Amino acid sequence: MMKKLAFLLILAAQPALAASEGPFLSLRNPYFVILIAFLVFIGLLFKFKVPGMIGAQLDKRAAGIKSDLEEARELREEAQSILASYERKARDVQAQADEIVVAAKRDAMAAAEQAKADLRDSIARRLKAAEDQIASAEASALKEVKDRAVQVAVAAAGEVLAKQMGAAEQAGLIDAAIAEVETRLH
Repeated sequence: MMKKLAFLLILAAQPALAASEGPFLSLRNPYFVILIAFLVFIGLLFKFKVPGMIGAQLDKRAAGIKSDLEEARELREEAQSILASYERKARDVQAQADEIVVAAKRDAMAAAEQAKADLRDSIARRLKAAEDQIASAEASALKEVKDRAVQVAVAAAGEVLAKQMGAAEQAGLIDAAIAEVETRLH
């Protein structure tokens, strides 16, 4: 590598040789001095292993970049797995929500049917109660009419008997009625 570099420097110095008036290998020639200084500088760089240090720094940086890339790849894979997990959970939650909606619709339909049946039963009970009340009111009205008819008949019979009977007969009937009440009460 050093030989290639020296050869390239000599080739680069050829135009300088043509421009100089004196011999090239003289310390009076500034191009030669510059060439020597440059070669010394390059030699010092190699002696202190600067290219190796630069290479080591570049390798270290490349390793850091490689580890950063590997870490980024791992983070990406982890993010993808988390995303897949969340997508699965979202699908599961959506499926559960759909099941809940279907169950709620089914329950609502069943509740509506039950409410209709309960309403029919309630109407039937109320109709039955109303019919019973009507029948009871009818029976009560018939009883009242009969009672009133009996009262009117008794009153009319009492008037007729009172007109036809005398005081002695009335006293006898009262005594008979009191005796009959006493026998029935005891």
